[in-house]
This record gives sequence, structure tokens and C-alpha cells, in this order.
Amino acid sequence: MESLWDEKRAAEIAAQSGDLGLRVYSSQLLGANPDLVLHGGGNTSFKGHSDSLLEGKVETLFVKGSGWDLKTIEAAGFPPVRLEHMLKLAELDSLSDTEMMRQLRLALLDPKAPTPSVEAILHALIPHRFVDHTHTDAVVTLSNSEGGPQRLAELFGDEVLILPYVMPGFVLAKQVAEASRGADWRKLKGIVLLHHGLFTFADDARSSYEAMIELVTKAEGAIMRFAQSSDQEPTKTAAREGIDRGTPARVAIAKLRKRASHTLGAPVLLRLALDSRARTFAQREDAAQLIVSGPLTPDHTIHTKPFGAVFRDDDASGLDEFVECYQEYFAAHAGEEHTRLDCMPRFGVWLERGVITLAPSVTKLAIVEDIVSHTLDAMQVGEQLGGWRALPRAELFDVEYWELEQAKLNAAPASGDPKRELEGKIALVTGAGSGIGLATCHRLASAGAAVAALDIDAKALEQFTGHSSIFALRCDITDVAQCEAALDACVQRFGGLDILVSNAGLFPTSQTLEQVEDAQWNASLELNLTAPMRLLRACAPLLEQGCDPAVVLVASKNVPAPGPGAAAYSAAKAGLTQLGRVAALEFGGKGIRVNTLHPDAVYDTALWSEDILAQRAAAYGLSVEAYKTKNLLATEVSSTDVAEAVFLFAGTRLAKSTGVQLPVDGGNERVV
Repeated sequence: MESLWDEKRAAEIAAQSGDLGLRVYSSQLLGANPDLVLHGGGNTSFKGHSDSLLEGKVETLFVKGSGWDLKTIEAAGFPPVRLEHMLKLAELDSLSDTEMMRQLRLALLDPKAPTPSVEAILHALIPHRFVDHTHTDAVVTLSNSEGGPQRLAELFGDEVLILPYVMPGFVLAKQVAEASRGADWRKLKGIVLLHHGLFTFADDARSSYEAMIELVTKAEGAIMRFAQSSDQEPTKTAAREGIDRGTPARVAIAKLRKRASHTLGAPVLLRLALDSRARTFAQREDAAQLIVSGPLTPDHTIHTKPFGAVFRDDDASGLDEFVECYQEYFAAHAGEEHTRLDCMPRFGVWLERGVITLAPSVTKLAIVEDIVSHTLDAMQVGEQLGGWRALPRAELFDVEYWELEQAKLNAAPASGDPKRELEGKIALVTGAGSGIGLATCHRLASAGAAVAALDIDAKALEQFTGHSSIFALRCDITDVAQCEAALDACVQRFGGLDILVSNAGLFPTSQTLEQVEDAQWNASLELNLTAPMRLLRACAPLLEQGCDPAVVLVASKNVPAPGPGAAAYSAAKAGLTQLGRVAALEFGGKGIRVNTLHPDAVYDTALWSEDILAQRAAAYGLSVEAYKTKNLLATEVSSTDVAEAVFLFAGTRLAKSTGVQLPVDGGNERVV
């Protein structure tokens, strides 16, 4: 591990923002390395002074605040706390977590600042100005392996204090205070908290940061030496070539996701990792034992639960086994004060195939996926070092059911955020690269949905790059093989399908019936009717396993009120509308809602080029501007207006409606 400290950059920051700026800078350096910090883990601090209206200069601990991530932390993420108050708290014999958090708030010099880290008292006790704490993979992996504490002691010698695991917060602060009594802090570079992480400290930001890098590098080197000298090679099962493709395999995964959603009581996303790293783990003969053996660090249980599930072939019984095991785990360790959390696993191994992660939202799925990836790597290294030895489940339970976490659970509202009513749901949108499709993707994602965005234009799909909730797939929906591959990819990435939005379409050049060409007619029928039918047919088995599944077909005002020169388009969209009516009849018994929208005059779409717009306006004897607002409300209709209608039919607000045809046209006298 290399130091990323840039002295020139640091000097500029120090000149502009002083020690607080350097604290932010080095914290971000730590947070940028996932081998040190994952998703809110770790914490940092520095000691300085604050100006008080009544007291003048006050000795202050600036410590990472709750809710901030070291990767993106800013100055506002370091609430100022009275240092003297922290040191007095450390002198108490006992302090409950609830009272500790109350005292941390009372110690704030800025009442609007975020709540200080639960490790604030410990940071105050360390007699150095800068303190860094990470959950470094290398150090924790060593501590979680057979003989790990002894290896760490030999590796670091007198430079590092090595302490057994205790719960974070006041108890940990008291442990460090007692263990370091009489220690020469000038010679200490760090403190290892077994199964938890590493603290380093110094009187300047760079020295504390680089002490972290130095000690972690030593741990990484030791792992490489120990692993190379180990003769323990994992026994592997016979390799299987990825995942079966096609409808049966997709449906099997969707069924598992549906059962997981039922277990949680809300829609769930499921991701299936089939890369070489996941397959290497899944093909170990001891994979089923390792997956349930405990996390890299107990803090991860808040996101992942303390152990994973085991799935075999296409059988979802592994979910039932996990639920039973989790219920037994809770019964064995819970007291009357505990409220059981949900019994849905957050990760598991699909033996011989890959690794499964589950979560109720895209954001949480990414967190679980990252943590599990690091954990599985650490487990395998631990096995090479003599055996993976995570904390006992009783201690993992104490973290998962920590008083502070239970308080958050009990304080949470009974229902979710109404603005996120599609949280955990999966949508597939065709024609997603522009116009109505583009607006629909963003509208559904803003409501919490995971969206598979299909479009034939790869360039148009580039606009989704970096969007965590939108998965862009180039797909010509008139090509059956490409559609099949897109559905496979969607299910592998998200776990199934709840919402299908058939939007891709073609508006041909205006031709009268006497002029219409066979090629234009056939092209319109193929893209506007036949391809949506094939896609609906392919998606139906997935939608049957969906959570409150819905289909929204984007047809046209030309269905109830056709215009001259648009026979190929109007006939195809009329067929699509009739297809939707039949689908509503056939799918209603399966709980799948099918509704159709009839937009009109939506000019911010790829269908409407300047030439086509001019042609249509001329056909009505109108100017382009008059043509755009030729509706009862004399208003323009935008893609976002149609996307809002899609959202209404896709969500729960119109959950009792199917077979509906809804105009989105500003009012048309021929339709009304």
C-alpha cells in the first residue's frame, strides 16, 4: 500500500484551511481506499481549539460525525466537541450507550453539528492531535485467522498495542485507557483492536496517515509471506460454465427473489455475481461452511447480517434454511429488550456457480456487494493462514442488535418514504435513450426502482454512465436473441422484473394509403407491434414472479383519433393497444396489470424530427407552433408528462386499474 500524500497539495490546504483542512484531506485519502474503509466505516479526529462567546478559546475534539463517509467527508463532517467533557466521561465507571450519545450531543460546541462518532471518547483519550481509525482488511484478516494475534504481535512488536475485541463506544474507550496506562505514547505507532481495525496517531496529519499506510503495508507483506509458505490449497468442485441461460433459469432466479421479498415484507433486489472471483469461491468444497462462518468485522453485520445463505442449483430451499437458522440465532442470544430484525439473508453462495447478494434498494445492494467481496477474499486468505476465525455469534449479535441500532429501528416510521414507492422494484424500459423512454427511466429511478434501460443507440445510452440505478443495455428489440440476452442480463443484475414499459417505436415519414410502401408498412408493424408482442411474451414468466407487476404500453393518440398520412403508424399502434387489452384479460388472474397510454404531440422525442413535424403541421394546414399546441388546454405535452403517467400505472397509486387507455395529450376534441 502506497502513501498518496501530496505535500504540495497539503501545503496549499494548510495555508487555506489549517489543521481542519488537513484533517479532511487525509481522511479522504483513507476513505478512497476500499481496503481500508468501506461505506461509512472508520473514523478520524484532530484536537484543536474553538472560539466560544463566553469562554474564549476552548480545547476541542473535532471528530467524524455520524452519517458521514471518510471518502467524501468535508469540514462540516467534523463536529466540534468539548475535549474536557470527553475526558471527564472517560473517568466514569459505566455509561450506557443511550446516555453516552446524549452526553456527546451535550458536549457539542455547535448544536447544529452532526452527532459525534461513538468512538469520540476513545479519540479524546489518545494523547496525540491526529487520530486515524480504519477497518483495514489486511490487519483484520490476520486477526481473524488461526494464531492471528500472535502473528500480529510478532509483526508489530512494541510499536503497536494489540487488544482483544470489545464492543465499540464507552467500553472500548475504557479498555484502551486501562491497557495503555503507563505506556510510552511517544514510541507507540498504533493500536490493533482484534476483529475490528487499526488506530494510528501523531501530532500532525501526515505522520498519522503514513503510520497507517506503513502498518497496513507490513500486514499485507506478512499475509503474502504466510500464504506463499502455506501448503493449504482449497479443494474445488467440478467447474460449471456460468449460469444457464433462457427462460427457465431466469424464472428460477426470479422465484428466489420473490420469496426473499416475501420474507422481508418488501421488494428486494438480487444480484448474481458470476465473475472469476465469485466462481473461485463458489467452487471451493468448503464454500458452504465458510459462508456461514462470520464477517470480516462485526460492524458489517449491520449491513450483511452475521452469516450468509447456501443455495444449491435452482432450489430456493437455501432461503428457508437461512430463515430457520437466523431464528435460532436470535432465540439463542436475544433478551426481552430486543426486537427481531427481518430474517432475509443479505448474501449467499450459489454452490459451484457464484455469489448472490440481496438488499431492499440499489444503494444498499452496492454496499452489501462491496462488503461481501472483501469478506470472501479475507475468508480465503484466512483459510490459507490456518483457518478463518471470526468472532463468536454471541458477540456478533451484540453488534447487530446494539442498543443504538435498536433505537433507530424503533424510531423508524411505519411506512417508507412515499417519494420512493418503487424502492426495490425492477423496471425494464425500451426506447430508453431519448424522449419518453429517457424521462421514464429517470422518473422510475427517482422513485427507487432499479431500471434496465434498452435502446438500439449505444451512443444515447452513454448518458446513463455512472447512474447507479439505471443499467444501460444496447438492444435491438426486433432481434429475438438480443432481447433474450438483455433479459438474462437484467435478471442477473437485479433478480427479476416487476415493471415493463414498452416504449420503443418508429414514426414513419408521412404517406397516404395510395403512397404507402411495403417496406415502411412492415418496418412499422415490426417495431411498433410485433417486437413489443415478443418482448411481452418473453417477460410474462418474469412478471408472474414480480412484486405487484405492471405493464405500461406507450401507444398513441392516433389510435382513438388517427390522422391522415400515418396509416402504417396508426395501424401498428392500434394493434399494440388491442394487444394490451388481451394481455389485461389474460394476465389479470396472475396479478399483472396492463395499461396503455396514448400520448400526442410530444415533440421532445426522437420520433419527431424537424422534417416530420413540418410535414404533419402542413397536413393540418397549421404552423409548427400552432400544431404543437393544438389541444383543448392549448399547451405543449412533454416527455416528462408522459413519464409521470407511466409512473402512476407502474406504482401503487392505480393498483386496482388494468385494461385502461389513458390519453396524455392536453385534451383532444376528437378523443373527448
